[in-house]
Amino acid sequence: MSAQVLQGSKQEIAEKIIQMPGEIREVIVIVEEPVPIPPAPGEDIFAEMAPYEAHAGGADCSRESIYTRMEGE
Repeated sequence: MSAQVLQGSKQEIAEKIIQMPGEIREVIVIVEEPVPIPPAPGEDIFAEMAPYEAHAGGADCSRESIYTRMEGE
């Protein structure tokens, strides 16, 4: 039994396997994961996280509110 490394496209590898003499009993295949497509400009990249967001009301997050001292500070 001998080991061989075949590289190329799916079609090229398949053709090389067909041409190999003898019985083929095992094959190890390495499949690269597709590269994620970056979001389109203007697309909300956090939309899928919406169900996990906290929706507490009544908070004033304006610049003036953040930098103004409250009673007791």
